[in-house]
Amino acid sequence: MNTKQKVIIDCDPGIDDSLALMYALSSKELDVMAITIVCGNVPVELGVQNAFKVLQLMDRLDIKVYAGETKPLVREFVSAQDTHGMDGLGETYIEAPKGYAAEEISASEYIEQTLKLNDDISIIALGPLTNLAKVVQQDKYALKNVVRLVSMGGNYKSFGNCSPVAEYNYWCDPDAAKIVYENFAFLGKKIEMVGLDVTRDIVLTPSILSYLKRINKEKGSFVEKIVQFYFDFHWEYEKIIGCVINDPLAVAYFVDPTLCNGIEAYTTVETEGLCLGQTIVDAMGFWKKDSNAVICTSVYSTYFMEEFVYRIFGGNRKEIHSMLAQL
Repeated sequence: MNTKQKVIIDCDPGIDDSLALMYALSSKELDVMAITIVCGNVPVELGVQNAFKVLQLMDRLDIKVYAGETKPLVREFVSAQDTHGMDGLGETYIEAPKGYAAEEISASEYIEQTLKLNDDISIIALGPLTNLAKVVQQDKYALKNVVRLVSMGGNYKSFGNCSPVAEYNYWCDPDAAKIVYENFAFLGKKIEMVGLDVTRDIVLTPSILSYLKRINKEKGSFVEKIVQFYFDFHWEYEKIIGCVINDPLAVAYFVDPTLCNGIEAYTTVETEGLCLGQTIVDAMGFWKKDSNAVICTSVYSTYFMEEFVYRIFGGNRKEIHSMLAQL
């Protein structure tokens, strides 16, 4: 019996998106149907190239890639190339495989058409929610067949990473995030939000990186190349030795929801003013609205890192557990 979960990964690769794709493609529980690209960390055309670079590394160039929205719904596009490098992969300028290009139809068209024909597909959204908002604008019932929607984005009690109160993905396109959250409320469904409250606990350190290279030289060297820029950024702005890898946690949580604990609450996103992009979580029920989100509030970070290392890079589980326990 095939028990794999069918998923569309909507992303904006991006350093940590690339690590998340590696995690997804290394997880036997997942059947990655397609990768859809949205503007975010980098412009869409760079995101498409970076997706193919990861697919080549993982020997999965059979997976189709769809180019999505090139700008947010309302506000001007502000990329995160200051964080990820001008090429989105730490300014490594790794060559993309020749002869591969995005499919002819757009990401939103692919998602809408696929969901109309299937009721067993989930979405892991690792970037701004512009593609999904576009789907909702085309058909407000289009997401009713989604089994699960896990979104890496937002923050509840944690401070922001691009403003005092906002996480980048939702800040980049707050109008899209609001539309998707409100649509899930309309459909009576729940988005699963993997935000900064939990992803900030997931830090790839130089020691772990060194270990990755020892157990899998090819993949470890690829990761070493792309994260050095990320390391430098995190040290300059957050004084972290290493880097926070947000997106792989969203994939890992999708595979195993016991990785995180959380609460259910009605949630929306601010679209104007100083608090633009802030996730408003009505944890105390002031608005008397039904929950439309599961908000992750804590994570078993060591367990995650064991899974991250073992799934992508191989090695011995006991050795990995012992190595991480020493750090």
